[in-house]
Amino acid sequence: MSSTDQEKDLKILKEWFPYTTRPFIANAPMIGFADFRLATAVTKAGGLGFIGGAFNFSAESAQLAKLDGELTKARSELGITDSGTLPIGVGFITFTPTGFEENVVPLLEKHRVSAVWLSFPQSDDDHGPLISAIRDAQTRTEWSVKVFVQVGTVQGAATAAEQGADVIVVQGIDAGGHQWARGASLMSLLPDVRGSLGNVYKVAILAAGGIVDGRGCVAALGLGADGVVMGTRFVATEECPAPPHIKNSIVKAQDGAFSTVKSVQHDVFQSTDVFPRQYDGRALIGISWTESQSGVSDDEVIRRYKEAIKQGEDHRRTVWA
Repeated sequence: MSSTDQEKDLKILKEWFPYTTRPFIANAPMIGFADFRLATAVTKAGGLGFIGGAFNFSAESAQLAKLDGELTKARSELGITDSGTLPIGVGFITFTPTGFEENVVPLLEKHRVSAVWLSFPQSDDDHGPLISAIRDAQTRTEWSVKVFVQVGTVQGAATAAEQGADVIVVQGIDAGGHQWARGASLMSLLPDVRGSLGNVYKVAILAAGGIVDGRGCVAALGLGADGVVMGTRFVATEECPAPPHIKNSIVKAQDGAFSTVKSVQHDVFQSTDVFPRQYDGRALIGISWTESQSGVSDDEVIRRYKEAIKQGEDHRRTVWA
């Protein structure tokens, strides 16, 4: 891709999100950590703020009820009193997509969010109907919304583009948190995706995974990204609702190649092992991991975790980073 082509894509992001500055920066829609306070702070600073939405799309979902309130608070926090587009995005984990079209799309249309982020499907093909439902609502009400799809492979990026995604979020295995169990680092994956899409699809590309400062941002742009996404870096902020223990652990951690590890066990230890097996997660090596490696059974590690939570202690919580 030529520098001229990439400049066009950079301009497209500015046209789509005129309130953003360059370089284009978004926070990852981390459920439980990216609430309206963090999302609005990012938007106010010139980025695109995302709220972590839901993975339960049923009509009685407590997650969707909470999201409704979060979006109302975001509009108030940003001082938007009319029914115009809300300069906030919402992210969803889609491995159980049932109910998305009936219960999620109307909620997003009601609040007129500017972006919808889809990630972690059972199959890449599963996002097709969800994107179509968003497009149908967009056409009916002249709702100005862009669809972001997170991918971890070249094939995933091609499928998302064919399905009509506006923005492809390329996540390398450098990332903290949930990700593809089989993947590649951002250094090799990003240019591979950019080269494969070429000029065939009109999409913007964002880089995610291991970016924490200006150096990483510049490197990602040099590899072909039109902007960047950061997750872990935004957890360690005053606006993020994460417990102090998690924030302090991230700030104090050194040598990420040694102090973190990719494994499904991070979810097993805290009874959140619901992701399909093509995904795992990167987290700081903590007490539960150390105990497991020394021979303590999963059942016992889980019991100790639950007891700690019952006592109001956070030191056994998984620190995705």
